[in-house]
Amino acid sequence: MSTGSLHIRELEAFLVLAEELHFGRAGERLYVSQSRVSQLLRSLEGRIGAPLVERTSRRVSLTPLGASFLSALRPAYESLRATVDEARAAARSIGGVLRIGFQGTVDGHLARAIAWFEERHPQCATEVVEIALSDPFGPVRREEVDCAVVLLPVAEDDLALGPVFSRQPQTLAISARHPLAARESVSAEELAELRLIGVHDTAPAYWRLAQAPRETPAGRPIPPGPTVNTLQEALSLAAADRGALLLCRSTAGYHAHHASLAYVPVEGLPDSRLGLILPRANTTQSARAFAEALAQSLAETPPDHSTR
Repeated sequence: MSTGSLHIRELEAFLVLAEELHFGRAGERLYVSQSRVSQLLRSLEGRIGAPLVERTSRRVSLTPLGASFLSALRPAYESLRATVDEARAAARSIGGVLRIGFQGTVDGHLARAIAWFEERHPQCATEVVEIALSDPFGPVRREEVDCAVVLLPVAEDDLALGPVFSRQPQTLAISARHPLAARESVSAEELAELRLIGVHDTAPAYWRLAQAPRETPAGRPIPPGPTVNTLQEALSLAAADRGALLLCRSTAGYHAHHASLAYVPVEGLPDSRLGLILPRANTTQSARAFAEALAQSLAETPPDHSTR
């Protein structure tokens, strides 16, 4: 989101930094790295044309222009936030729009749950939004979506884990030219002979390692491959034989038309699973209702071992 040539995320970074006067603490509050805060501030200063913050090895302080800018910005920003909060409060009843994030593929469980939710709450429209592979939790934290279906594991203090579903074997996506492409299956130990495509470090380390492990079950190291932001990037790299990618079975099936790729089942790895995540604070009523619809759908639908 931006206003003219100014981006809201840059303004938020400046406001939080002005309160904390510490790049590390500002990054913690914004759920980004210290370097990202510095990058956002430099971009804002570049748009304005002068420094807003003085940085030394010992302290961070506002420049006179920064202090003046802060005084003018804070009430304008608070007014904007109040307008957004009022609109959000109006949407907390089960009406308005429910925004559901997802990674990879909308599987049968999720599609059925959406249909059930819409049938029970016809006054609430649903929007399904694909979220970046490298940022599974950010869209919920930034309130870009009300809830999201993501690959597990999830170990975030500010996020609640709802229904867990679609436990599926993992599949290896590799170039159709690769020697393993014609195999009926590969063992988890054979991953040590490949470079696994990973995820950029926007995602927590524990989550990235779950999607692209660095060692086999027997402890053999797995060479790291390139890292990506999106699933499409990863598939393109695999097709170009730049590395191999672990996928769940249904996502592999959805992309089976890709002639440059082969999909080979992997034996000996833990199954992949999906879970619905919601914010622990300020969860909308529609998101709670959707979690209930998903749980009910799972309870009344036989397990689906062919899709995820």
